[in-house]
Amino acid sequence: MAPANAPAFFDHARRTFLHGYLDAAQKEAEVGYQRFIFSQPAWGRRFQLLQANAMAWRGLNEQLLTSLADDRIPWVDVDDKVQRLALEVGSLTRLHRLPEAGEKLQEAQKLCGATRSGQCGTVLLSEGLYELEQGKSSQAQESFLRSMEFGRASHDRMLEASALLNLGHIASEEEHHDEALEYYRRSATAAAKLGANDLLQRALFSEGYEQYALGNSEKALEMYVAAEDRAKSLGDLGLRSLILAGTALAYADSGQSTLAERSDLRAIELARKIGRKQTEIDASMDLGRLYIRLNKPNAADIYLNQASSMSAATGSSVDLLTCSLLRGEAASLRRDYPRSLQLFEEVASSPDSQPSMRWQAEHGLGRMYETQGDMVSAQHSYEAALGLVEGARADLNQEISQLTFLENASSIYDDYIHLLVSEGKTQEALEAADWSRARTLQQGLGSLSKQDARQPSGTFTAAPKLKEVEIARKANASLLFYWLGERQSYLWVITPERTQWVALPPRSELLPSIERYKLAILSLKDPLKADTGEAAKDASSLYRDLVTPAAGQLRQDRPVVLFVDGEMGQLNFESLVVPSPSPHFWIEDATVLSAPSIRMFAESVRTSPAAGKNEPKMLLFGDATPSGTEFRALPMAALEMEKVESYFPGNAKIFQGAQATPAAYLASSPEKFQYIHFVTHGTASRTDPLESAVILSPGGAGEDTYRLYARDILQHPIDAQLVTISACNSSGSKSFAGEGMVGLSWAFLRAGAHNAIGSLWEVSDASTPELMSTMYQELGRGQAPAAALRSAKLSLIHSGGHFNRPFYWAPFQLYAGR
Repeated sequence: MAPANAPAFFDHARRTFLHGYLDAAQKEAEVGYQRFIFSQPAWGRRFQLLQANAMAWRGLNEQLLTSLADDRIPWVDVDDKVQRLALEVGSLTRLHRLPEAGEKLQEAQKLCGATRSGQCGTVLLSEGLYELEQGKSSQAQESFLRSMEFGRASHDRMLEASALLNLGHIASEEEHHDEALEYYRRSATAAAKLGANDLLQRALFSEGYEQYALGNSEKALEMYVAAEDRAKSLGDLGLRSLILAGTALAYADSGQSTLAERSDLRAIELARKIGRKQTEIDASMDLGRLYIRLNKPNAADIYLNQASSMSAATGSSVDLLTCSLLRGEAASLRRDYPRSLQLFEEVASSPDSQPSMRWQAEHGLGRMYETQGDMVSAQHSYEAALGLVEGARADLNQEISQLTFLENASSIYDDYIHLLVSEGKTQEALEAADWSRARTLQQGLGSLSKQDARQPSGTFTAAPKLKEVEIARKANASLLFYWLGERQSYLWVITPERTQWVALPPRSELLPSIERYKLAILSLKDPLKADTGEAAKDASSLYRDLVTPAAGQLRQDRPVVLFVDGEMGQLNFESLVVPSPSPHFWIEDATVLSAPSIRMFAESVRTSPAAGKNEPKMLLFGDATPSGTEFRALPMAALEMEKVESYFPGNAKIFQGAQATPAAYLASSPEKFQYIHFVTHGTASRTDPLESAVILSPGGAGEDTYRLYARDILQHPIDAQLVTISACNSSGSKSFAGEGMVGLSWAFLRAGAHNAIGSLWEVSDASTPELMSTMYQELGRGQAPAAALRSAKLSLIHSGGHFNRPFYWAPFQLYAGR
């Protein structure tokens, strides 16, 4: 665009900047500056400052200082002087030239004290950055809060959103992840309203980092990849370098080492190009961490030494301690135990260490002691690490944060359980393993308070005693509790008579068979037929590995309650094949249900649905009106609803077709019903499980008014004996450490359901009406939900048609709640 007149040209350049196209804005501002600095100096200065702002956001700090050093025309306007000083303070701070930054800051503060400049909010923002660089978090937080209020009062939404972003950074540094997420989301909302794309991407990137810190690396990677593409189009090299470093962490967590290495090296290259020392430090440490995972301690040391030297120059104690932590891990790999002991203890005892650094140091000490055969010290260190993790988790307020957070502790719990078992402390191991399960679910239902969950003084005390045999006796059931471990998996077989512990193959050996078998079922294979090859072998081998060790203690008159771990949640155990006397599905021998933890199952044994409920008994939703093309109409939905309704004559409240909306469910007083049944589509979110949804009819003109989200379900307490979600993937699509499969079934259990039936994969619209009809028929005859569901499945298996294949009957799982 040619500079026809200064105001119009400046307005275009400023809008280009606000929309986040920094490279283009910088070039336009440079043209305007050269065109108007002598003919219209006031406008020339505005272009010069706009150019500097674009450079600041791009991380071009040296260029910014050079551009603002042009004094050929005197600086007259007070606002221009203040803004110039604020920009210089920010750039000098980022370049770690703190004495010069301090002098400029004093000059800016003096001007703000003597005038009412509208740019003083920007000075407060730069003051916060300066204080943060000096390690003065409290003062920085106060400066950012004042900057936010200044922006709000002066209607400077860009300043307000920037201050919110920086407040999020402080909360993140202090590992207050819920608080950081809230600040980042508020910043993103404000930036989106402004159309400030670069600021929006920074806020979204920062939110992605918090997702990573909370253990949800899959969600973080999804956000990083999208943000990196957008940052490239905006010309923001500084943001790109940050995103590449974050992406590398997520790639490393997902096992994509080559992509992680490539991202870190590219981040270092970009950071050096624009002088972003902190990003270079972060990426160098991440690369060191990656090489440690790859068992390359010497390669790790190269980058850790570089990061340590740069951290010493910046004076960052947190970065220096992070380097010490990683060097300790590298020393352990080289079996240099005196060195690793020194480094781990330095991090664990330092008051400057963040909680996550301390629990990683304690975990490293535990592994080192265990390798050396000092089991007492190893147990003490593992328990110290778990105490720190549990203390941090207890401080979280958001349910989704609690759900993902224990991913951070999964390897610590695994090492701790393995140590206890190897020392013959199998009862303690069972109690600790069960204590790690279903914590979010129990807290939400009020059976476990935050105070109960918190470990005193940051230590992991012994898990509460578990009277598992008594629980099995009261339930007249056999309990199979699984632990899926990296070095060894375990099974505790609990009957009304005794508890027996059994060693199982490690996760790496079991997982391929589990994944292959599920794919075979989805391909309509019949594992009872020998010609199905791998499907038949996997069905038999999984039964041999997972059930045979307990088979001698199981009785047909007792239901079997499964407490599965990790990817086992994707497996329907009933479909495993018992080899003798002739091959048959395990469901022929046992009534099988699942529960989140032994302690929660004990609650369900003690608690029954409230008696004497007023009619109607059934709340029935389904046969929804399709919204768009994503979800097709279900041809057999009306038939299934008709069959279900027939078992509750005059006692069913029905929402069908256009009436079956999310708003209708929330307003239907669901807490009054003994049975709740959905006949519709469902969606499962791997990265944000509370975004899983029952798909109903649109309830208005909004974009998502047809989605009944899991997050809304759990906000409306119920007391139903049984909730059935006859929808695809309603059990969830991902297992979270400690919580298991989290999806719609989990949400209804969290809302208070005593039992919930969900599906592991897409259900058949053809076979499901018959299955559900038989189940409700058996419920009417007095069978318990698990037995009724088993009878319905057996009716399909014995039907003689193709519905006897697991694809048609095995997706449905019953989960026991409270």
